Amino acid sequence: MTRIDAKFAALKEKGQKAFVAYIMGGDPDMETSLEVMKGLPAAGVDVIELGVPFTDPMADGPTIQLAGQRALEGGMTLQKTLDMAAEFRKEDDTTPIVLMGYYNPIYNRGVDQFLVDAKAAGVDGLIVVDLPPEEDDELCIPAQKAGLNFIRLATPTTDDKRLPKVLQNTSGFVYYVSVTGVTGSAEAQSGDVGPEVARIKSATNIPVIVGFGVNTPEKAEAIASVADGTVVGSAIVSKIGAGEPVADILDFVKSLADGAHRG
Repeated sequence: MTRIDAKFAALKEKGQKAFVAYIMGGDPDMETSLEVMKGLPAAGVDVIELGVPFTDPMADGPTIQLAGQRALEGGMTLQKTLDMAAEFRKEDDTTPIVLMGYYNPIYNRGVDQFLVDAKAAGVDGLIVVDLPPEEDDELCIPAQKAGLNFIRLATPTTDDKRLPKVLQNTSGFVYYVSVTGVTGSAEAQSGDVGPEVARIKSATNIPVIVGFGVNTPEKAEAIASVADGTVVGSAIVSKIGAGEPVADILDFVKSLADGAHRG
């Protein structure tokens, strides 16, 4: 059982929905992003998604693209992102960490070496946006053999024919993308999301978490009420990008977490 599995089991026992927060590693610099990361659990975050900056993101809207650019310009790398996770683990051995990014930096390092390094850094799961199920032998299967969850994205265009393929090697949770488009591009609507979550849950026993287009405590509550939890990324990253004090960022995160937990 990974930390992700243990976290969702504990939430289920409490009858509580999950709140997942995304930050970009190294944005605006490693010191600040690590300070934010360390403060997330106390702000109510159940799972941390740690972005690995990449030059050519496909699923990210302008807010997270700019965060990636700031991080890269500041010298952030895959290794330094893993270093962030390892530093976080010195103080927190229970909050799950999911690396979210793209395959190129992993491929460049070499899958076997990356998995050893990620495991050693205390990473629990991976979301690799540009690896479809047809490429599971490339990273998904080795990651799961190494004890890491491989979390897949399902979208509004994932029909009943495609869904079993998407779910077949997914573990930890399913990340349902609530809108057709990139991060931060539109607002999620619980009336649209609810039936889709129910459709996915009818085909799998693992939790379904909804992200993209969730940006307020009220929206987090509404979306969590029809899923197993919700993810917020762009709304948090925008405050980091605006240079707001870390304490204010964490207060905002807490308001989102409280909303999701009410759901």
